[in-house]
Amino acid sequence: MTDILIIDDEKDIRELVSDILQDEGYATRTVGTAEDCMDQIEAQPPGLMILDIWLKDSSMDGIDILVRVKRERPEIPIVIISGHGNIEIAVAAIKQGAYDFIEKPFNIDQLLLVVKRAMETSKLRRENAELKRQGPVATDLLGNSAAMKTLRSQLDKVTRSNGRVMLTGPSGSGKEVAARYIHANSARASGPFVSVNSAAIEADRMEEVLFGREGPDKSVEKGLLELADGGVIFFDEVADMPAGTQSKILRVLVDQQFQRVGGTQKVKVDLRVISSSTTDLEAEVASGRLRQELFHRLNVVPITVPSLDERREDIPVLARHFIAHFNETQGLAARELGAEAEAMLQTMRWPGNVRQLKNVMERVLILGTGEGEISPEELPSAGPEAEADGATGLVSGTLATLPLREARELFEREYLMTQINRFGGNISRTAAFVGMERSALHRKLKSLNVVTSTKSGARVAHVEQVEAQED
Repeated sequence: MTDILIIDDEKDIRELVSDILQDEGYATRTVGTAEDCMDQIEAQPPGLMILDIWLKDSSMDGIDILVRVKRERPEIPIVIISGHGNIEIAVAAIKQGAYDFIEKPFNIDQLLLVVKRAMETSKLRRENAELKRQGPVATDLLGNSAAMKTLRSQLDKVTRSNGRVMLTGPSGSGKEVAARYIHANSARASGPFVSVNSAAIEADRMEEVLFGREGPDKSVEKGLLELADGGVIFFDEVADMPAGTQSKILRVLVDQQFQRVGGTQKVKVDLRVISSSTTDLEAEVASGRLRQELFHRLNVVPITVPSLDERREDIPVLARHFIAHFNETQGLAARELGAEAEAMLQTMRWPGNVRQLKNVMERVLILGTGEGEISPEELPSAGPEAEADGATGLVSGTLATLPLREARELFEREYLMTQINRFGGNISRTAAFVGMERSALHRKLKSLNVVTSTKSGARVAHVEQVEAQED
């Protein structure tokens, strides 16, 4: 439902509009009568309709079609065009639910601007409908690693307040899930949760998307801030917000009110604000990309969401959760995760974090045999496919270029660091798995300069930097 249906009884007009839109990359369909219009909608609902008021040789005029479509398919935006346009027709069309009104002969730039905005509205409506169709969004924080226990404890504390929270962490680590967890367990749980992807909205559209707009006829299209009234608004990647919008958001945080684009009346809202970022926000402030005042207003309670590398103990739990999820939502086989595949998942790098693990599990279920346990051979552990995924084994591919002694030492170091991280820094469990006495493992780690330290609530292994000794 992403194309544009053009309805006009004049062939030259509908073909002209179609050609203009196709040159801009839009897919179009054209019809000349009300009957053909309704047949097209029934066969495949469009993302947008451009509808002429006057239709010769048709049982319905444009207003009749508008009323019927808005009753049966209210998610489709409709732009009315007419060569006999006047303010009365425009007002009547807007009151019946039209997105906008354009008078013939139309200005091409105006047409493209209205179409662009209407298609964005259509996309948002489709996404909202899809979310509702899928049911409740995940708010569970899966895993029992030390890092996740620390995170869950921090989030539980902020659910009891109305303070602003800043979630930081690498891409795909679950910052939005953490934000939804706060919302679902707070006094605002019955209110809306509205997510704003600051990086995905074009700068010239940001204020209209956030604040909404009022037309000259006083028609109102609510923005995301107004839709979040009584609940939570989540600013994802807040540092990507345009500078001009940042100052206005700062004012909203202070006053809890704003004006719609094109409006004069103040709109009051009751919001809790949660923000997130994958970048160093203090560096963003220093570079001037993020206003310092806004940073301080949003960064009341900073919480770090750990990467998947910091919570390897949780990987089997997450993998089995995704298997069950894809079985329920896509009908993919509910296969078991074998012990060898589980161990391999825990020893792989995950630069894309939980999101990447989810994608890998989906691919394994789609491409797999559909029977028995998932085997290590089905995982992207080596080769170009793994490199493209980013999910590769921790043991370095440079081993073949080294002398035996150096290669053995490098292998032992990386292997033992992998196992320690896999077991959340627990030396006893690591020793049991690798088949060494605990004291022997300690001696081996010391000889390899491997030490453990606490990060995000979890103990992780790393190489201790030893200064080279002069001869």
